[in-house]
Amino acid sequence: MKEALELASKGKGYVSPNPMVGCVIVDKEGNKVGEGYHKKFGESHAEVNAVKSVKNKDKLKGATIYVTLEPCSHTGKTPPCADMLAALPIKEVIIAMKDPNPKVNGNGIRILKNAGIHVGVGVLEDKAEKLNEFFIHHQNFGRPLITLKIAQTVDGFLAAADGDSQWISGKQSRKKVHEWRAEYDAIMIGRTTAMADNPSLTVRHVSGRQPQRIVIDGPFELPRELNLFSDKYEEKTTILTWNKERSKDEADPMLKVLSQNYFRGEIIHTSKKDGHVDLREAFKLLGEKGITSVLVEGGQQLSSALIREGLVDKIFVFIAPKLLGAGTRSVLNIGVNKMNEIAELIEVSWEKVGEDMLLTGYF
Repeated sequence: MKEALELASKGKGYVSPNPMVGCVIVDKEGNKVGEGYHKKFGESHAEVNAVKSVKNKDKLKGATIYVTLEPCSHTGKTPPCADMLAALPIKEVIIAMKDPNPKVNGNGIRILKNAGIHVGVGVLEDKAEKLNEFFIHHQNFGRPLITLKIAQTVDGFLAAADGDSQWISGKQSRKKVHEWRAEYDAIMIGRTTAMADNPSLTVRHVSGRQPQRIVIDGPFELPRELNLFSDKYEEKTTILTWNKERSKDEADPMLKVLSQNYFRGEIIHTSKKDGHVDLREAFKLLGEKGITSVLVEGGQQLSSALIREGLVDKIFVFIAPKLLGAGTRSVLNIGVNKMNEIAELIEVSWEKVGEDMLLTGYF
């Protein structure tokens, strides 16, 4: 199962909104005879690839199949894997975790058992759940798992008094952020960061898929010269805005076809809440579009608002061995006034990245 989990992780960044799945086949003598993983959304699932890899199909008789997620029992982009396995002369299927998708959720296991195949569930379940935390969160809550990334000095500043923030963290930390960008479905910033830094939010220092880019522009006033709206990945940019009146022309698909001057990405309208985009509604809408994970690389205002609204699920904080003494705090006014109201992290881990320390935790 450990090998199956390692195989599954190879699909990171490529299979969403599907889960990452790995599969290993062992013959009745205990020899590994096949393996496979889900490589890309819309393509063959791990079980199919593993069975195809078995050169001598006679080895399937009495074999044991290890798979990191319950085999699917419904037809989506591909046929049901549970039916495919049930038709094979295998002896047993060992599963790391049940599929939380209501279209599956035990149905795949029932199909296998009804075919006379022994089924075991729960081997390395905690590791399987961690591997697919984006998928599980999206299935359970209908919105993406939201991770907040912060890079700050020891004394808690993310920018100097003049607004300059390049660079608080070191090269190794910045490379790690690009690795995350390749894994997350989308990267999000607010309008202040868009104007101040004019970021591209692309994957550059590592190889990997380019993520969706989401910018919150409530009044719909950001200039179209910004990289997000003018580079070769423009169609991967989504604008979240409450200003339906101002943005309605650019959201018109017919106008997009008629004129290349119009924004070629996507515009999502939300309600207006306290003068801003309704963040909770925004993430619900993103979830409905199949976005399972969002890495937020915003500044103080967006970071603080998300924490205040209780929308942050996971947090990465790079702490650089530097002092500023003044400037922009990483977070401010998050709704905590007393020690008994403090926002406490769980499942905390620390990692040294170059000269920086990386804190990872969950809310």
